[in-house]
Amino acid sequence: MTLEIRISHRFDDFRLEVDLTLPGGLTCLFGKSGSGKTSIVNAVAGLLRPDRAHIVLDGVALHDLPPHRREVGYVFQDARLFPHLTVQENLVYAARIRRQRPEGMERVVDLLGIGGLLDRRPGTLSGGEKQRVAIGRALLSQPRLLLMDEPLAALDEARKAEILPYIEALRDETGLPILYVSHSVPEVARLATTIVLIDSGGVGAVGPATTILSDPATAPLLGLRDAGAVLAARIAAQESDGLTRLETAAGPLWLPRIEGSPGRALRVRIAAQDVILALHRPEGLSALNILPAKVAALHDGQGPGVLVRLDLGGEFLLARVTRRSAQAMDLQPGLAVHAVLKSVAVAQADVGRRTGGDSD
Repeated sequence: MTLEIRISHRFDDFRLEVDLTLPGGLTCLFGKSGSGKTSIVNAVAGLLRPDRAHIVLDGVALHDLPPHRREVGYVFQDARLFPHLTVQENLVYAARIRRQRPEGMERVVDLLGIGGLLDRRPGTLSGGEKQRVAIGRALLSQPRLLLMDEPLAALDEARKAEILPYIEALRDETGLPILYVSHSVPEVARLATTIVLIDSGGVGAVGPATTILSDPATAPLLGLRDAGAVLAARIAAQESDGLTRLETAAGPLWLPRIEGSPGRALRVRIAAQDVILALHRPEGLSALNILPAKVAALHDGQGPGVLVRLDLGGEFLLARVTRRSAQAMDLQPGLAVHAVLKSVAVAQADVGRRTGGDSD
């Protein structure tokens, strides 16, 4: 799949200027509120008619088509289900409008785990259940592209944790390209295969998720407080003391128990502020995770902090240290160091499924 988006549009307070060519997988549009993320998705859907537009999906010029002929599914921040219809009736609605049979109903119901909800009405569902039904309805319209505009923003943390695995399954098992809007770094790190950073109506950076997240230069656009990289890992063993041992490019990593059998591929987000650097392998620490690395790059911010990109043998981490510490350690590219990470620093929400498109 290739999606070309070249749009220009003047709003009252800013101009949207975007030139993108996106691959398949799940592409996250990330940026601050008001940066233009939703406007881009609305332009693809046909809900916004830009001053100038070139929007082409696999050779089909969407900008020449009315919204109902673009063959895109749209999941909004609020589920927008019909309250007077049951879940099952909501699911088949889009297919009826397009005069199609609701093919794949059983597969969609199984994928999203909504089999037990079919006879219920939206008013009896939790927020996470409503969003799963909304996703199912969008899928049953048989789209060639799925648009998701901050679908988790209105949910509390428990409901987000409930629905994230279903979006991962949607990404990995359907082959459907997804354009996903978010302003949550942990959410983006867990889901995205490609990241587009939107800044004041323009594209600040675009690339594979692992590259964008581990690049110190993009951290200001992501937010320094949330800066962190994604590490590829596999479950090696479930230990008797409640920890899970993971294998990574740099060696073993122990985290609080992660469900799954040995061999399961994961992506683990590690926040830069949770990584401590040492010039020599430390001893006598409570921290279990000590990974050998080399300094790949340093990014000096405007404040007292420095972001250090660490090469762990083809995988990358970020560490956030003070400029004073960087100078005292004489950090520079090529220097061998050890990255120290507490097991409890990584939350369950920061561990997700790894796709075939992630680095191995």
